[in-house]
Amino acid sequence: MTDAAAKTPAASPSAASPPDSLKVALWATNIAQPLNGLDGWAALVDRRMAEARAQGAELLVMPEYCSEQWLSFAPAELKLTDEIAWMAAQSEAALAAIRDLPAKHDMALLAGTLPVPFDPQDDSVPPFLNRAHLLLPDGRIVRQDKLCLTPGERDPAGWNLSTGDAVKIVEWKGVRLATLICLDVEMPALSSLLAPLDLDLLLVPSMTSKLSGYSRVFGCAKARAVELQCAVATVGVIGSAATGKPREGNVSGASLFVPCEEPLGHTGKVAEVPPAGSAEDAGPLLVAEVPLATIRELKQGKAEVWPGAWRADHVKAVKED
Repeated sequence: MTDAAAKTPAASPSAASPPDSLKVALWATNIAQPLNGLDGWAALVDRRMAEARAQGAELLVMPEYCSEQWLSFAPAELKLTDEIAWMAAQSEAALAAIRDLPAKHDMALLAGTLPVPFDPQDDSVPPFLNRAHLLLPDGRIVRQDKLCLTPGERDPAGWNLSTGDAVKIVEWKGVRLATLICLDVEMPALSSLLAPLDLDLLLVPSMTSKLSGYSRVFGCAKARAVELQCAVATVGVIGSAATGKPREGNVSGASLFVPCEEPLGHTGKVAEVPPAGSAEDAGPLLVAEVPLATIRELKQGKAEVWPGAWRADHVKAVKED
C-alpha cells in the first residue's frame, strides 16, 4: 500500500508526444453468458480485443467484477461468502492467461476488476482487494485498488473486501490517465485530489445492480469530465452470472463523456450504449474517439467558464441563525 495519491505519473519506457486523439473500446460485458473455464474467458477477451482493434481502438476497457462471469464454472456448492475468495484464487491464473494479449493486438487492456488476495497484517481486515489491472503493450501492468466500498462489499455475510489507499497516475503514448472504480467516481474528494494532475482520460469500470446505481455512477462520471476537463470512459457489466441459482442481476451500459463545451458538441457525451439489464452474446462493444487535442486546448484557457483546478480552501461554511 502506498501514499494517498501518486504525485507524478509512472515512468514511461520512452517519451511520446501526446496524440491528437485516441480510440477507446468499452465492452459492456454480458456476464450471463456461461464460460467453460479460464481458457474460455481468455479466448473471449482475445476475440473482443481483435474486434476492437479492427475498428481502430487502442484501448479496451472491461467492467468492474467482470470476474463474476467465472462463477458459471465455479463449484456448484460455492457459498456467497466464499465467492470472493474463490475468484481471488483464480486471479493470478486469469491474468497470466491474458498477459500477452496487449502485445499481440498492440493495444492496452483495462481487464476490468478482479478480487485479489493480499496480506493485511491484521486478522480483523478482510484479506481481499477489488483491483483493476491496466495491461499495456509495453509490458507494464498498472494496478488500481478500489478506494470506497459499497455496503455489499463490506458485508461479512456477502462480498467482504478491504480498500486501497492510492490513485495511480500513468502516462502511456503521451496520454495521462487514471482509473476510479465504480463508487470511487462518486467521491468529490477524489475529484479534488485529481484536479491538479492534468489528466487526459479517466477510466471508470463499474457494476450496478439497479438503474439508480447506473445513474449515480454515470452521472458522476459526466460531472468528473466537467470538473477535470478530461474525457471519462465508463462501462459496466450486464446481467448476472449463470450459476443455475437465483441471483441479483446488473443494469449498465457504456458512455464516453467529455467536458460540456461547444467545440465538443455542447452535451458532454460523445457516444453511449444505453443501460440494459440483459444483452445478447458477449455484450455490446462501443468504440469511440477521445478528442484529446481539443480538450487540451480548452484546458489551456479556451474553455467557456472552467476556472482550472479550483479549490475551496479559502471558503468557510457558515451556519446562519
